[in-house]
Amino acid sequence: MAFVTEKEELKPGLILFRRGDVEHRMWYCRMKMPKADRYKTVSLKASDKEAARERAFDQDADIRFRIKHDVPVFNHPFREVGREYLLTQEARAQRGEISKARPKKIRAVIEGALDRYVGSTQVHLIGDELWGGYPAWRRVNGAGRNKRNGVREVSEEIAQAFADNEAERRTKVQHTLGIRVLKPIEVKPSDERTVPFISDSTIRFEMSIFGAVMNYAIKKRYVPASQRFDERPKLKTMRRDEFTLEEYRKLHTVGRKWIGEADKPSSIWYRTVTYNMILIACNTGMRPAEMKNLRWRDIMPAKDREGREIIVLFVQGKGKSRKLVAPKSVGDYLERIRAISKATQQDDRVFTNITGKPAKTLYSRLIVDLLNKANLREGTQGVPRSTYCFRHTYATLRLQEGVDVYFLAEQMGTSVHMIEQHY
Repeated sequence: MAFVTEKEELKPGLILFRRGDVEHRMWYCRMKMPKADRYKTVSLKASDKEAARERAFDQDADIRFRIKHDVPVFNHPFREVGREYLLTQEARAQRGEISKARPKKIRAVIEGALDRYVGSTQVHLIGDELWGGYPAWRRVNGAGRNKRNGVREVSEEIAQAFADNEAERRTKVQHTLGIRVLKPIEVKPSDERTVPFISDSTIRFEMSIFGAVMNYAIKKRYVPASQRFDERPKLKTMRRDEFTLEEYRKLHTVGRKWIGEADKPSSIWYRTVTYNMILIACNTGMRPAEMKNLRWRDIMPAKDREGREIIVLFVQGKGKSRKLVAPKSVGDYLERIRAISKATQQDDRVFTNITGKPAKTLYSRLIVDLLNKANLREGTQGVPRSTYCFRHTYATLRLQEGVDVYFLAEQMGTSVHMIEQHY
């Protein structure tokens, strides 16, 4: 190093020197790491040579103590480690090991939410508390993109902060695309001062990147292996509300009127199928995926031990299958759909579009329209209801009727623990 002056070797691997490229006369020391081809340079904050010698030996002892007790020697802010990790992922994308879009997503997380959370924090100081606290912090300091997850009110200051973050994000996108930004991008906060809840899937993805960066730090020996976070904290999700008995009856009444207000044959067809699908879901507890997979061959009329007519459904979803028992009314709802469907063969799906092809979204827009019509779109927690709420409604109403929890768990294809935990 050309700028090194007055160099003196205090012992093998420990050098005292001054720098010729600075105006002050402070001493520095350079230490070789034991059993490694690495060096650490430290300013000794002393202009007196004897004092500098003592401090140099102290620094050397401190380094050896850190190495012996597996304490990091070098400073590594999470921000820098994240950038190093990102470079490895960009190299993998160049080799074709991962998609080219993957590093862009990783960059957005590392330079966005994670930078705000722990960007300046030394990686060796990131422990269980910071790891486990991320979901709660993200919910408070983050905003989602889709209002279907629900919205929350925020203060004027927080709304402005979200707007500033969005402006910064848009500016980065422009720079990434090579577009010259002539004037600062401005984003005005919403007048309503409401922001969508951030989704659980977004938090899970961000935590997977968080964990990957920490694993990279372990691999580089920046932190000990004890700082590997394999278990992700459970997210306290906001479960979408079920319908009360009064709300279910209202949905029944408004649904019939809603069908009558349709002004086109195709609208009548879709509203009729949607309305009956809701009734089927609320009386069977089927998952949306199970309803999508339901075929006419899976529906079997039967009688119970007391001779009452019932419907037995063979349902498939989530990689599992089961039989569930439904009241005769479910059979009536299904026959209403069969009567107007163009797909009625045994292997045909029950829920289709008007041409007979399998439905892709289970009429989600029509469900939203009906719920808005009935003023039932949002539950008590302010979270918009979705198709899955009909399954919650089934469970809640059956428990209110006194149905045995073990029988209900078998019907719904879930565990007693899940029933007791959520209902």
